[in-house]
Amino acid sequence: MGAESATATDQGKGAKATGCPVDHSRLSPTGCPVSANAAAFDPFTGPYQQDPPSSLRWSRDEEPVFYSPKLGYWVVTRYEDVKAVFRDNITFSPANALEKITPFGDEANAVLAKYDYAMDRTLVNEDEPAHMPRRRALMEPFTPPALAHHEPMVRRLVREHVDRFINNGRAELVDEMLYEVPLTVALHFLGVPEEDHETLRRYSVAHTLNTWGRPAPEEQVAIAENVGKFWQYAGKILDKMREDPSGPGWMQYGIRLQPEMPDIITDSYLHSMMMAGIVAAHETTALAATNAIKLLLEHRTLWEEICDDPNLIPNTVEECLRFSGSIIAWRRVATKDTKIGDVEIPKGGKLLIVNTSANHDERFFDNPDELDIRRENASDHLSFGYGAHQCMGKNLARMEIQIFLEELTTRLPHLELVPDQEFTYLPNTSFRGPQQLWVQWDPAKNPERTNPEILDRKLKIKIGQPSKRSITRTMTVRDIARETDDIVRITLADVHGRPLPKWSPGSHVDLELGDLSRQYSLCGDPDDRSAYQIAVLKDPESRGGSRFVHENLRVGSTLQMRGPRNHFKLDPDAPRYLFVAGGIGITPILAMADHARREGKEYEFHYCGSSRGAMAMLDRVVRDHGDRLVLHVSDEGTRLDVASLLAEPREDTKVYACGPQRLLDALADATTHWPEESLRVEHFSSDLGELDPEKEHAFDLKLADSGITVRVAPDQTVLAALRAANIDVPSDCEEGLCGTCEVGVVSGEIDHRDMVLTKSERALNNKLMTCCSRACGDTLTLEL
Repeated sequence: MGAESATATDQGKGAKATGCPVDHSRLSPTGCPVSANAAAFDPFTGPYQQDPPSSLRWSRDEEPVFYSPKLGYWVVTRYEDVKAVFRDNITFSPANALEKITPFGDEANAVLAKYDYAMDRTLVNEDEPAHMPRRRALMEPFTPPALAHHEPMVRRLVREHVDRFINNGRAELVDEMLYEVPLTVALHFLGVPEEDHETLRRYSVAHTLNTWGRPAPEEQVAIAENVGKFWQYAGKILDKMREDPSGPGWMQYGIRLQPEMPDIITDSYLHSMMMAGIVAAHETTALAATNAIKLLLEHRTLWEEICDDPNLIPNTVEECLRFSGSIIAWRRVATKDTKIGDVEIPKGGKLLIVNTSANHDERFFDNPDELDIRRENASDHLSFGYGAHQCMGKNLARMEIQIFLEELTTRLPHLELVPDQEFTYLPNTSFRGPQQLWVQWDPAKNPERTNPEILDRKLKIKIGQPSKRSITRTMTVRDIARETDDIVRITLADVHGRPLPKWSPGSHVDLELGDLSRQYSLCGDPDDRSAYQIAVLKDPESRGGSRFVHENLRVGSTLQMRGPRNHFKLDPDAPRYLFVAGGIGITPILAMADHARREGKEYEFHYCGSSRGAMAMLDRVVRDHGDRLVLHVSDEGTRLDVASLLAEPREDTKVYACGPQRLLDALADATTHWPEESLRVEHFSSDLGELDPEKEHAFDLKLADSGITVRVAPDQTVLAALRAANIDVPSDCEEGLCGTCEVGVVSGEIDHRDMVLTKSERALNNKLMTCCSRACGDTLTLEL
């Protein structure tokens, strides 16, 4: 407790003495929940305005839920707690999400009344049961297929704005592009005629300060005037739309639906949504784009990486949204006495849920204060919220920021921040981005002056959560060593010489080989971060990957790599290991055996091949593991007798195997009498084919956290159905091999078709690989 906490005398007086809503007399041992840090918390000034996540590190570490006397809110800062609040929109109502956080005085309220200001519920702050029927009715224009029609317009706008300043050498990007383009896109999407942008910008700032700011009494009247005029403006536009609602636009879409569902789409709702929509559709996108460009120019090597490889842009956008999103906090109110973690929240308690703090929680994100554009779980950020009230416009924002980055990195790769500029932010609890962003460059170095063809380059925009396939690293072939007539060992290094990520035995990388993507196990030294090693067999039955490696790769060649990732992990607690490698399957098994030897573990190593001349890395295997090694060489008559090897089951042994499918099948048959899950194997191929609608059936997905039901057609994967409904699910291989697209299952029987889950994991019936697995019955309920 600090000096600003309640005294012993105060404690007996309960809530009135300190402004704290908790009855102090019932608390022990200290009698007061307000620490010095909590008492000092002020979201309108100081550290929170400059760096919100860092300013709340103390809270994530010490008090993840605390009461702020200055604000009159409970503040929630950890990832799992914030997500839990978003998930439960019944206990934690969004009713106060658009409530003035600072009440106006009588004079300002009189101004609002003059304009008949009557802002009602919108999708953002509406409770059930009204919210979900309205959301379902109005969702279609926000789905990825519908948004794809807007991409050419967004590209054209961004190109035109860059054309205006490309030869100037200096620009203030907020005024010259980052505010105006999202506003134009927002008006286009809503179906609103393009009016005076500066007037709308003034209205939006007023709306933000009116709802989430702390304006001084002398500022409130001017803000109220602009808010009132904004309300009046929205009404006039809506009346004009009603005269002819046949045109494109989300508002016209709602007006056309109104006769069919007048109780759901009301006049009051449309007026409120018109005003809120203009702000929501552009203010947050403009701020998020500004944050992203500022971040990347401050981390110059990352800017250069996306200049070199624009395929990184979609995941870069997600990481920038995680690291410094424009929506930093939302509000909720408790509808009953409840708890968050071990902190009791009284009925009526107001919550500030700080999603930007959650996005920097090291309990969920590794090294959260590092900007990592290849972060595999970057899109798990909570910047768009979560659950039933997740931002409907998230994919429009993603599209716009991707196109901003594509255009700037293509045309101004030499862009840099003007040094020593001071960044200022509009003081409020919930939205954040610099009000100005000055940049400079040398126009003489603009690449289009010597290479106009670069203007034809177009990134394939990802509308929706980016696939893990976009998280690539450019590698160069440092060395190619021939292990056998048909096997080469390739040494790969980062093209810029940067250290590579750590990896563990069993890890593989994905290589882009022409139009193909193939997985290869790592077989070098995990402690050597300067290079990776893989071994590749030239397979006569190759689908093209191994042939590409053998025929096209040369020392100095470059290629794109994803990973490493590990779905074939060694159990560190196993007392003993039995390793079985067949042919090129030696690559992951050798790394495992090396690890077991280093750790002093008991293990037995069996290596099978048709001949010694066909067995890769044989000399090293014999040198390093000779005392634990048994070779099985077919042309020497020492073929592995799988049944004899595994005749006696052992409770203390885990079997790890990689090799031809016939070897893996034999091992599976021979271990049926062993303890469950004794055998782990690595799969790099899948037998999944196209879905046959004659053999499949349709079923429903009930999304427990979102309150939405999605229909899956007979010829559609669960993953495709979810994405079409605007639900984010990550993916990579989409062949049931990698596990990236896994979601939790609450109820319903799963038709498992993946190569990831073990037999016992399948039996639990609580995980689904959305790229391939389906429902056995009519319904699955998912944790989404």
